Amino acid sequence: MSDIRLLAPAPGWAIDADVVVVGSGVAGLTTALRCAAGGARVTVVTKARLDDGSTRWAQGGIAAALGDGDTPAQHLDDTLVAGAGVCDESAVRLLVTEGPDAVRRLIASGARFDTSESNGEILLTREGGHHRSRIVHAGGDATGAEVSRALVEAVRTAGIETVENALVLDLLTDRGGRTAGVTLHVMGEGRRDGVGAVRAPAVVLATGGMGQVFSATTNPAVSTGDGVALALRAGAEVSDLEFVQFHPTVLWLGPQAEGQQPLVSEAVRGEGAHLVDADGVRFMLGQHELAELAPRDIVAKAITRRMQEHGTDHMYLDARHFGAEMWARRFPTILAACRANGIDPVSEPIPVAPAAHYASGGVRTDLRGRTTVPGLYACGEVACTGVHGANRLASNSLLEGLVFAERIADDVLTRERPAPGAPVLPGPSRAPLLEHGARYEIQRVMTAGAGVLRSAESLAGAAAALERVHTRAVEDLARDEKTAEPCVETWEATNLSLVARVLVAAAARREETRGCHWREDHPERDDAAWARHLVVTLAPDGTPAVRTTPSTDFPPVETPEHSA
Repeated sequence: MSDIRLLAPAPGWAIDADVVVVGSGVAGLTTALRCAAGGARVTVVTKARLDDGSTRWAQGGIAAALGDGDTPAQHLDDTLVAGAGVCDESAVRLLVTEGPDAVRRLIASGARFDTSESNGEILLTREGGHHRSRIVHAGGDATGAEVSRALVEAVRTAGIETVENALVLDLLTDRGGRTAGVTLHVMGEGRRDGVGAVRAPAVVLATGGMGQVFSATTNPAVSTGDGVALALRAGAEVSDLEFVQFHPTVLWLGPQAEGQQPLVSEAVRGEGAHLVDADGVRFMLGQHELAELAPRDIVAKAITRRMQEHGTDHMYLDARHFGAEMWARRFPTILAACRANGIDPVSEPIPVAPAAHYASGGVRTDLRGRTTVPGLYACGEVACTGVHGANRLASNSLLEGLVFAERIADDVLTRERPAPGAPVLPGPSRAPLLEHGARYEIQRVMTAGAGVLRSAESLAGAAAALERVHTRAVEDLARDEKTAEPCVETWEATNLSLVARVLVAAAARREETRGCHWREDHPERDDAAWARHLVVTLAPDGTPAVRTTPSTDFPPVETPEHSA
């Protein structure tokens, strides 16, 4: 086992499974249900409660070609355009082709989506980047909450073993380098308190995003990049980490606001809301053929430019013309969030600004969710399947979780692989932990230097600041043999530090503007040099090693265990 891992006590307890799923959003629970239905012993590990992940916060919906006149080919075209030339077309084709039936299976499992009162058919709406109404939604703007409810209920009904309030630490492997489980820390009372292990020949990372690496994000507090950090320490490849999508319309709560911010769904613009400045001018007109429904990177850039021009830190979303009845029926969650913060969208424009929302990159996988570490899979936002390219198309994320979860489960259930040997338990780690306060320092550094606007200068400043944070901990350990106390807060800060350093290294390497990666010093897209992916692994000393690979060479080279 590598010394590049989290400092933690030795596991004090262990349980066995055929597959351990880390995460309880749409990706993790769909994988778990499918594996359990096939007869596998499944253990779901989740950082908070089963329904506390990112899925429950998804407002917009699930994109799929379900409407009259719509086709997977049209959905494919919209996804490729949004992905700005670096999507893996085979992954996108798989997504849009298998997606409609995956949504139908979700409905069959108990998810209830909004339907027409006149004919009972599923209601479909539009969001940014889509040329068709193909977004299914639930509760108006509470799609994620309904998907989470249905899947959690199905998991509990199926009797799948769950370990809640558990932070995953590191991958266990056998002496041959094959996956043998994970170590984790359970927060709370009971026989599984503290650090333990789940031993399993297959591990599925479905840990969600890393939005907490920035000061303002739509992600919940648990989204600290734990899955990406674990995979890097285990030797897996990550890809496209520089492509962080900033949602254009996040409720602006003032210049001092930090942490999770309320999202104002793209579906509000899909229903006809307008982006305006303080003078009421619709500044998206003439910027793109779809105006307010342009892909998210274009809208976020336009808002940021307008803010710079006006010397302000927010713009406005005007939907007063909806009226009180439509707000209450279609967007009750957003209406409540706005009013809780002193804003009434029925009678006044909503102040909005971009905030970190979604990681288009992550742990690099093939079309069955397999990473470059035998037995380790990744699914959902933690993964980079090649579907999103440089910018995720609105509402493709829940669909990706559904489709690739099913493919992972099928692979786990049907592929013969050597049984792993006994896990090699971790010995003393030489890597220090960061103090809890480093989290906020990292967030400020990333927001200033690697946010919506980037340049060689800003990224170099961010890299230097992050290195100082890391070096202080290394020097303290070397000089005084002191490091931060192992606990959830220090493990999270250490994970955020690793993810931030890798993200900045990739962003500095990509000297162009593409999708949601905007370089002020390289404002144009450069297909000749940069129609390719950046793949990062950790060098033996823990520093990021970045290489490029053509956009047509997306899935990783299969290991002997993974080859057909």
